[in-house]
Amino acid sequence: MSLKQYMILMAIGSLLGWGTWALVLFSINPFEAGIMGFVLFYATLAIGLIGVLSLLGFVVRLWILKQEEIVLRQVTTAFRQACFFTILVVGSLFLQSRQLLAWWNILILIGLLSVLELFALSLGGRKS
Repeated sequence: MSLKQYMILMAIGSLLGWGTWALVLFSINPFEAGIMGFVLFYATLAIGLIGVLSLLGFVVRLWILKQEEIVLRQVTTAFRQACFFTILVVGSLFLQSRQLLAWWNILILIGLLSVLELFALSLGGRKS
């Protein structure tokens, strides 16, 4: 898959994710939907966020920071970090919906995601 195809598919996937999220947001009554409504809400939000954040992360790395690495590494890093940030945002929203969100929960979540990122970076630096 070429870079252009990846960007187009990711943009289409993001638009579909955000469109589905808007549909869920405006058409599902959270008091009547049960657990499936909440699963759809958080899943479609996550899909939309991952798509937009990975595209933005890739654009920032490639054109604004002008990092001279292999494009595949840039795409992989941007996607991984978009997934981690999405976990942070969606996890925070979920905790807030359950009235469990506190500053120390966010710090723990950031710490865990940072450890995962450091682990991914250490694996990426190895020459196989």
